[in-house]
Amino acid sequence: MNADVAAEDTSALALWNDPTAAVAARVDALIAAMTLEEKTAQLFGVWVGASADGGEVAPHQHEMEDPVDLDALLPTGLGQLTRPFGTVPVDPALGALSLARTQARIAASNRFRIPALAHDECLAGFAAWGATAYPVPLSWGAAFDPDLVRRMAAAIGRDMRSVGVHQGLAPVLDVVRDARWGRVEETIGEDPYLVGTIGTAYVQGLESAGVVATLKHFAGYSASRAGRNLAPASMGPRERADVVLPPFEMAIREGGARSVMNAYTDTDGVPSAADESLLTGLLRDTWGFDGTVVADYFAVAFLTLLHGVAADWADAAGTALRAGIDVELPNVKTYGAPLTEAVADGRVPEELVDRALRRILTQKIALGLLDPDWDPVPAALDGTDPDDPESLRGRVDLDSAENRALARTLAEEAVVLLSNDGILPLDRPRRIALIGPNADEPTAVLGCYSFPQHIGVRHPGTPLGIGLPTLRETLTAEFPDADITYVRGTGVDDGDLSGLDEAVWAAREADVTLVALGDRAGLFGRGTSGEGCDAETLTLPGAQQQLLDALLDTGTPVVTVLLAGRPYALGRAVTESAAIVQSFFPGEEGTHAIAGVLSGRFNPSGRLPIGVPRAPGSQPSTYLGARLAQASEVSNVDPTPAFPFGHGLSYTRFDWTDLTVDADEAPTDGEFTLTFTVRNTGDRSGTEVVQLYLHDPVASVVQPVQRLVGYTRVTLEPGEARRLTVTVPADLASFTGRDGRRVVEPGALELRLAASSANPRLTSRVALTGAERHVDHTRRLHATFVQKPAAA
Repeated sequence: MNADVAAEDTSALALWNDPTAAVAARVDALIAAMTLEEKTAQLFGVWVGASADGGEVAPHQHEMEDPVDLDALLPTGLGQLTRPFGTVPVDPALGALSLARTQARIAASNRFRIPALAHDECLAGFAAWGATAYPVPLSWGAAFDPDLVRRMAAAIGRDMRSVGVHQGLAPVLDVVRDARWGRVEETIGEDPYLVGTIGTAYVQGLESAGVVATLKHFAGYSASRAGRNLAPASMGPRERADVVLPPFEMAIREGGARSVMNAYTDTDGVPSAADESLLTGLLRDTWGFDGTVVADYFAVAFLTLLHGVAADWADAAGTALRAGIDVELPNVKTYGAPLTEAVADGRVPEELVDRALRRILTQKIALGLLDPDWDPVPAALDGTDPDDPESLRGRVDLDSAENRALARTLAEEAVVLLSNDGILPLDRPRRIALIGPNADEPTAVLGCYSFPQHIGVRHPGTPLGIGLPTLRETLTAEFPDADITYVRGTGVDDGDLSGLDEAVWAAREADVTLVALGDRAGLFGRGTSGEGCDAETLTLPGAQQQLLDALLDTGTPVVTVLLAGRPYALGRAVTESAAIVQSFFPGEEGTHAIAGVLSGRFNPSGRLPIGVPRAPGSQPSTYLGARLAQASEVSNVDPTPAFPFGHGLSYTRFDWTDLTVDADEAPTDGEFTLTFTVRNTGDRSGTEVVQLYLHDPVASVVQPVQRLVGYTRVTLEPGEARRLTVTVPADLASFTGRDGRRVVEPGALELRLAASSANPRLTSRVALTGAERHVDHTRRLHATFVQKPAAA
């Protein structure tokens, strides 16, 4: 296929098409040559769906938007194509052909031959039909393994780039502040350091494949009141600075993210989409971010429709542009004719358009879209015949064996063993009662941004596109000699207990009961977890708790298995279940991982990225709470979790010993070095997750009782020991002081080496000395761990 977009006479190249020229010069020349209409055309996207037969994409008809006339738009150009693969089910090869043909048309239609930048969702894998469904981000957090997440993201990026997609709308760097929020499954956890390190690894992986990573949601979306989606955020500047912002700061500085998406929320009356101090002052002027800021879908229009800070579409466009939003997504609403007219009549300075345009064109040049040899045909279609679309069907594999192996490894590392009275691993049980709404449901492993749950549900009868073995199927394979009796018992949220008696009977006849509970992912109330699926309390949805309690009453040992998007209060099961296994939507290989934990085929190493509540009504709460946030005699509400952040059990035992500290004092610009030994004293190999917490007993402003400042995974054979050295810079003790600046204060500290936030193993009491010291975004962000074999 030849898009016929390259200039034939390279000696007559326009400056903006000359790859040997400086990028800034290319951008300047192009902006100078463009009309106002051509400029604004680069500032918006059009929501499309790829054609199932390989023809050009079709505009997506959305209830919030008027139909788009591509023929009318394209002569002046087009900035972005919104979700060509993530809108309708389409064979990946035919989708790639559809996108290529559309890109050729876009380039040929405008006088500068500029193609669009295509973006898609990739929260837990490329959100395209037939693409690998990886574990959701909450499982990434549970794995505590940035290297593995980096590899997964690189694989996602390679798949996206191979079919012509340039930008991915991930990762979500929101820190959980209230587990009732429906989008908890999309987050990495409740700790900013964990979110930052895992999210940065994801960015590094995606960007390594040439795909623009998009950080979202900037900033404070997860701090919404009562855990409601798209609600005002209740937080002060210190919470924003010390909890919400650090993951974004890290992902920009260390990850090299090239795009940021605004949050829907308003904070203290200022919507993020209109917050110039956030999107320009902090993000660009302070942190030095030079990429693009894209609007969360409809966020510019929401300045008028929901926030009431803009009078009309032109006012909304000017407000967002001034704040720092460069690209309106998903469709053109305000950045088209309303913006053009407002610039023409002087209401919006053209300099704001040029500022945004400069960033957009710089990114398109970096992606090679303005080079003379640009070809719309992506790598996946090399050597194919575009004139025979049917010959392409099935030619592109977005769910390779390598992808599935990564998905399984991550799912395995993310399974958290919460409790175990010794029943696990199961020792060849003869009779298993398998009960619960998620025991025989293929999609129980998927989050709301997986293609089957996000898009596929709107196309009944369309095959899932990927294999999703149920827990019932994988357990049958895992325990081939067992007699497994399956009873649904109840639905996820239907409240139907008509199957309760049958479930109780099956449990009484069994040697062990496995009960699979949790969530169904969906959108805007169609599920119990996901965007717009917020929870009033953290009671298990529907009648699941009644089912669980009835099974506990049978006297048969009950192993509770959770496939969920958030943690739930489990009532009596916390103390009465023989074991509890927690999995956060573990993806297409997830049931293999759960079965492997139950059988002991592998040793669990997952740790909680968010605490499991003891009571359903104790939200919002977080382990990062200050002293007043802890249990006390003056309140009858106890926020202490049943299982704390960082908790997770193993089938082996680890001893931590022989802590030494190089010095118990260091200056406020210095560091501490701690050395200690971790030994596997059990009879099988396993992985310990060493966590480092900082406790600051006296500070000028209230501090969390403790916060995570480092972690590492330590894998040991039986009897093996490692000597670990961790270097802790004083910068990790910094926080936002009373004057709004980040400060390192002299004084006493505790460095807690711990197996969880509630299980310190070794503690070092140290002190910072000297003058108070101010630091900024260039401060040291990490403790460094070095592992060496321990002396025999």
